[in-house]
Order: sequence, then structure tokens, then C-alpha cells
Amino acid sequence: MEAAFQNYHARMQRVLDYIDQHLDGDLDLETVSRVAAFSKFHFHRQFRATFELSVHRYVQLARMKRASHQLTSSDAHSVTAIAMDAGYDAPDAFARAFRQRFGQSPSSFRKSPDWGPWLMAFGPLDKARNKLMQIIFEHDDVTIRDVPPTPVAIMEHRGDRAMLGDTFQRFIAWRKAAGLSPETSPTFTIFRSEREPVVPADYSMDLCIGTDQPIAANDAQMKAGLIPGGRCAVLRYPGNTNNLEPAALYLYRDWLPDSGEEARDFPIYCQRRLSFIPEMPVHEVIVELFLPLK
Repeated sequence: MEAAFQNYHARMQRVLDYIDQHLDGDLDLETVSRVAAFSKFHFHRQFRATFELSVHRYVQLARMKRASHQLTSSDAHSVTAIAMDAGYDAPDAFARAFRQRFGQSPSSFRKSPDWGPWLMAFGPLDKARNKLMQIIFEHDDVTIRDVPPTPVAIMEHRGDRAMLGDTFQRFIAWRKAAGLSPETSPTFTIFRSEREPVVPADYSMDLCIGTDQPIAANDAQMKAGLIPGGRCAVLRYPGNTNNLEPAALYLYRDWLPDSGEEARDFPIYCQRRLSFIPEMPVHEVIVELFLPLK
């Protein structure tokens, strides 16, 4: 049974790899189902059941992600050429789709990209790719780090996770209005409840951005706070993800009992950082999970 399951996932992974390598090609249902060696009459349902989005949607997102890379590349691709590469017949249709997804026109994104909406837009794509990742953490993946205290502005989310999207949008809008870029100001998420509590309304988390600027007294959305300094067990997650539950489970279930350490009285939290690699056109996201220690 396990071997059959692994074989099934390997065939699905083959499809994702093929799509990523042939974005300029014909990626219709018949082509990609043949790559996986599945019946074309059932493959679209199998793909959606596995990745929670259709083949067409996956291809669309992958092409749009490449287009955003091309816009910020040092190579001067024209918007028209990028639109054609992304599968659009005309640049105005591409521009409408781009603005709808990222909140910026292609030319505006080229001049000054806002990476916050960009990261959110590709959440479904990252989730699909991470579906088949069998991440195994080891003791050496965890480092103990002395973390300095960090003053932050905090937006609280209290209630069903289904409403997180609205909270993220308000957080991004506030951050932009305050002139705080994720490229220069660290962004944190403090997890104050389980990812899926028994009562959905009990879900609780804080979105934070590092700043010591004062918060206006009449600001009903944000409040000033502090992520305390001290020793932390730090586990880096391989790739951007909104589900850090496997990493947190490893820290609590495996690493903490084996280490002889004790957790400090502050919630587990994560930091997302943008890492710019020389001669690379776009950033990579580094996600680190912090477990405060005594």
C-alpha cells in the first residue's frame, strides 16, 4: 500500500516538474495526463483532489509567477513579450489580470514591486508544490540562538482562520501607509493558539512588523508591542509556507524532550525574511520558527 502511494505521488510530482520546465509549451489536459500516465478522463479530478486547484489554474499561476520574475529581471523584456510568454493574446488583458492579482500594474511592479501581495497571490501555488514534500527534520536542523528584543507594531487576529485573508490585507495596507517595507523591517507571526482549535472562533494569532515608531492613539487596528529577547530554538523551514504545523510538531514532540531544554513563557512564533541573491532577479523567502527557551 505504501509503495503504491509513493508511486502515485511520484507521478504527480513528475507532472509538476514537467509543467515548470515547459511553460512555453502546450500544457493542455491531454499532454499533462500523458506525462503522469493517468487517464485524461479522470486526471483533472485527480489533480484537483491532490493539489486543491485545477491543472489550468496551476499553469496560469506558474506562468504569472515567471512573468513577475521577468518584470524585475535585469534583462529588459518588454511587457508585450512577457504577456505573450504568460499566454495572453494582448498586453492589456495581461495588465488587467496582473493588477487584479497583485494590486499593481506590470509597469509599476517593474519599478517598485510590493512583495507582500506577491507572496499572498502565490500561496495556492506554494501549497500545491508543498503537498508532495516529505519533510523530515533532524536534531541538527535546530540551532539555539540569542535573540535581541524587537519592538513591533501588532495587528491581532482573533476568530476563525477563514477570515485571515481580510486581516492580512489590512495589515499590508497599514504597513504600506506607514512606509514599512518587508525588505527592511522584519515581519513576524506569533501563534497564540493551535492551528485548528476545536472551536474555530478560538483561533488566535498576531501579525507583527518590526518598528519602534509610535502608534497613533486613535489607531484602532494596531498596537505597540515587544517580542522579548532571549534564547530560542530556531528551525528553518525549507521554502515559503503558511503551514508550519509539521515544524512546530517536531520541535515540541521530538526536539524539546531530547534536548533537555525547557520552553519559556512566550508563544512560538515565526519570522519571514526576504533574501536577495546576487545576480538573481527575485527574492527567496526564508521562514524560521522560534521556540523561546528558558
